[in-house]
Amino acid sequence: MPRAALLSIHARVEGTGPSTWEDSSLVQVWGPRYSAYVIPARDLAVFSLGRLPDEVDARRVAEDLAARVRVLLRGARMTYGEAGRALGEIPNRLRYAAPTGTILIRWEGARQPTIWTVPRPEVDPTDARLELARRYLHVFGPTTADAFAQWSGIGSRGGVAAFDALRRRLTPVRTPVGESWILTSDEPAFRAVPGPAASARLLPSGDAYFLLQGRDRELLVPDASRRSVLWTSRVWPGGVLVDGEIAGTWRRAARTVTIQTWRRLSRAARDAVEAEAASLPLPDMRGRVVVRWDD
Repeated sequence: MPRAALLSIHARVEGTGPSTWEDSSLVQVWGPRYSAYVIPARDLAVFSLGRLPDEVDARRVAEDLAARVRVLLRGARMTYGEAGRALGEIPNRLRYAAPTGTILIRWEGARQPTIWTVPRPEVDPTDARLELARRYLHVFGPTTADAFAQWSGIGSRGGVAAFDALRRRLTPVRTPVGESWILTSDEPAFRAVPGPAASARLLPSGDAYFLLQGRDRELLVPDASRRSVLWTSRVWPGGVLVDGEIAGTWRRAARTVTIQTWRRLSRAARDAVEAEAASLPLPDMRGRVVVRWDD
């Protein structure tokens, strides 16, 4: 989501400020599983047409909704609630038009999203789907077709078809949780000696570092009790990364950041976490961040 995207960028890019997520190079869409995503504008086709339904009826619904929204708005912007009521639709149903690549949104996490239409990307949906699968393998691999299908929301058959089409570019691997795949071009990176990790990072809820599906989560967090704390049935907490390993979770309420650790941290590590918390580019922050340790 937009505010989470800002913190994800901050964890990776020096100089991130409170308004970075509003940069013109970025756009917001209803992306995988119809959640709000902040993506590079140049990747609109990948995260929209790459998820266009394969089933004829579902694709017809998406195309019809997109056409009706385009006629309604005629270049204007409107909250999705207003648009839904004008079309006689439940507003949330407008999300099904997003895979056409013609709907952009702006959502700050509190009020309703504003929507508008853009020209459809001139990319074949099949090519977009394969690029989406390639991106998933690069970021989340080792992984499986089923995990990709679950993340993207395209259905198991579509996930398997995408991996089959990429087969010549994939290398099978054996992991502690079973057989998986990686991109062949990524094999050197897997074999390379890891470089130095950041001393501390606070990854927001839903960050790509731990946005894993199914048994892939066991590769990152082998302990089942800790997995249940990180991947809850409701809103996920953020992940506390210390020296490249998840060492706990965090949540924020106004100026207070609560850290729940999974192991005893050194004084240096705790200082690094507190410094990272103080550096968060939170647009609604008034005063200094207060860190509360729950360990």
